[in-house]
Amino acid sequence: MNGGISIPLLDLAIIIVYLLGILTVGIWVVRKQKMTSNSYFLAGRSLNWAFVGAALFASNISTIHLVGLAAAGYRDGMVQGNFEWMAAFLLIVLGLVFAPFYFKNKISTLPEFLERRYSGASRTFLAFLAIIGALFMHIGISLYAGAVVFETFFGIDKWVSIIIISVITSIYTVMGGLKAVVITETIQTVILILGAGIMAVIAVLALPDKGINSYAELKEVLRPDQMVLLRSAESNPSLPWYSIILGYPVIGLWYWCADQTIVQRVLGARSLRDAQIGPIFAGFIKILPVFIMVVPGILAYALFSDIIGDNANEALPVLITQLLPTGLKGLLSAALMAALMSTIAAALNSSATLVSVDIVKRIRPKTTDRQQVNIGRWTAVAVMLLAIAWSPMIERFRSIFDAINTILSVLAPPIAVVFIWGVFWKRGTKQASLITIITGFIVGALVFMIDFPAFEGIFGEGVKPITDNLGIPYMMQGWWLFVFLSCVYVLVSFLTPRPDPEKIKGLVFDKPLHFLTKGKITGWTDPRVLSGILVVVMIILYSLFS
Repeated sequence: MNGGISIPLLDLAIIIVYLLGILTVGIWVVRKQKMTSNSYFLAGRSLNWAFVGAALFASNISTIHLVGLAAAGYRDGMVQGNFEWMAAFLLIVLGLVFAPFYFKNKISTLPEFLERRYSGASRTFLAFLAIIGALFMHIGISLYAGAVVFETFFGIDKWVSIIIISVITSIYTVMGGLKAVVITETIQTVILILGAGIMAVIAVLALPDKGINSYAELKEVLRPDQMVLLRSAESNPSLPWYSIILGYPVIGLWYWCADQTIVQRVLGARSLRDAQIGPIFAGFIKILPVFIMVVPGILAYALFSDIIGDNANEALPVLITQLLPTGLKGLLSAALMAALMSTIAAALNSSATLVSVDIVKRIRPKTTDRQQVNIGRWTAVAVMLLAIAWSPMIERFRSIFDAINTILSVLAPPIAVVFIWGVFWKRGTKQASLITIITGFIVGALVFMIDFPAFEGIFGEGVKPITDNLGIPYMMQGWWLFVFLSCVYVLVSFLTPRPDPEKIKGLVFDKPLHFLTKGKITGWTDPRVLSGILVVVMIILYSLFS
């Protein structure tokens, strides 16, 4: 927006109190805790399902979501809500399929699971990819997005925002480890939902002032299909319904089930029940962003399209300036910071864990517990500095969402292949795993470079050869990479020796549907029952908006 927004004293006070409060809580949580590697990296495996679920949600939702989903709702409508609601199904997969393997084998990292299922080489390569993902996507992009938001809202220089948020988040993350991260993430989840929820309610209450008094009248002032979730290629060529059905599970398998930054909360659960119910609880929470983040963007189109025009990124700033009084602006700013800090903290802690446990401890087995913690702390500092250096590169992308989706579409397929085939197919071999990951990394890197904005001039101004010339949007790129790499995995598995059944015992399902049929239903709180309820809720929601 032109000129930005000045910060009223009350709003500034709310922001400062929030920052100091989160910093204080993060340090206070671990003041008397003996800092061992188990407590630092896995919170002493003490997290109940509520903390696990809330932390999963908070580590996923970032400033990008608050601003980006509002912009997406304004520009494309409900179709962007698929990224939130499809996540519920993948969180069920995490809770029912993967969490039992992770918890029962007492692993500290997801690369460690790959070593047990396949080999040490697969573990090393996955650790490398996970660190790259945390550095470039979770932290770097989030930092830049947050800086852009605060520059737009308050006229604060990008670098000032980046440094302040980085320092405060690093202090409690480096000092307190996973427990401090999870406790603060739980608080931030409440603030985030409260702030975004208030915005949504105020936007709804403003509709009558524009002569909109019913849902039918609202649809009349919106674009065609703006309230529809699944759309055709003609209606939305970049995100047709089949790309969501085929492509999202590939991205989601990596992001929700095999990404250390996200799944580390499950690894810190105190019991198998907590490890399973936590993700399902997060699945229920993931229903909310569509209503409190996407819908406000749609309402912004109904209320202020004359002000916003074609610049969809202005949807949230205009809603804030036009609808929120002093005080509530500060609350929403706190929600924006909550989203930003929780995502960065999660990625910092996972990076520290990966380097300390999967790299240093394996190279130097005699590394002491105290040394592991110190290495983790220094790693978090180093990763943060690298992310700060990378974050300005995001300007090369057409949009922040473009940057995330491009990175996800090339990182996810090889990891999704080795994890999903690994737990359902006993014949999968260690050679297949390693070759699939390496092949996927090379092919994915080529796809990324061909479509990377820095090389656009080679193929024509603003042209992405794969996306534009071949007509394969990023979601379908992920799907076709998954299909290709699955063929590689199966072929190599049949050409190499069958795994030792004893070695993979407890790491592969005896029967494909054992995650549903094994054991008696223990009541309505059984993870399978809760998953069934969530599926029914999602089917109802999709039927209402499709």
